[in-house]
Amino acid sequence: MRGYIFLFVAILFEIAGSALLKLSDGFTNIIPTLFLILFYGLSFTALIFALKTISLSIGYSIWAGLGTAGTALVGVFLFNEVLTGINILGLIVIISGVVIMNVKETAKNKDEAHST
Repeated sequence: MRGYIFLFVAILFEIAGSALLKLSDGFTNIIPTLFLILFYGLSFTALIFALKTISLSIGYSIWAGLGTAGTALVGVFLFNEVLTGINILGLIVIISGVVIMNVKETAKNKDEAHST
């Protein structure tokens, strides 16, 4: 459970860092640039701790998939970006992939628990 808390924190910092990429204006605005470096650093640090108890394939897929979806939502709500139908379909595919990978991992963990 602790690994998933670290993973959630890593996702939040990754989304915040991604939002600051836009605000940094190509690294010309110093304050957003410094915070995006900090937030990405914190995101990777939290991800490292999450991967102590979560497999790499699961942890990274959740981090990347939910980070992508979260960043898209930040774009819509903070930067007035528009998601087209194909964008929404893409996000659904990404999130579905994350769910499918977790279902497979959960089934594998149950099988290993029963065999020991």
